Amino acid sequence: MTVGKSVLLFALAALLEIGGAWLVWQGVREHRGWIWMGLGVLALGAYGFVATLQPDANFGRILAAYGGVFVAGSLLWAMAMDGFRPDRWDITGALLCLIGVSVIMYAPR
Repeated sequence: MTVGKSVLLFALAALLEIGGAWLVWQGVREHRGWIWMGLGVLALGAYGFVATLQPDANFGRILAAYGGVFVAGSLLWAMAMDGFRPDRWDITGALLCLIGVSVIMYAPR
């Protein structure tokens, strides 16, 4: 599997997990109802399947690397959907996380 395909899988996983959690949040905290929550639960379940498509057989490595994608993706989602504006420390932290993802997943072994 190419690095590009792996990166796309991480992006899809982030979309499903962050989007699913956001839908549940909207359903509960913003009182949007059961349909929002149900769609969120479905998206969260789909995330679990997408994560299994990564080429590495080590669950811990995939989830550790995905953690960095989740951090950066969460900030991007908040910017797009909630008008959040990250400060320089948010951005620095997210970039450090993405560097960690690169080392964990794509360093030569």
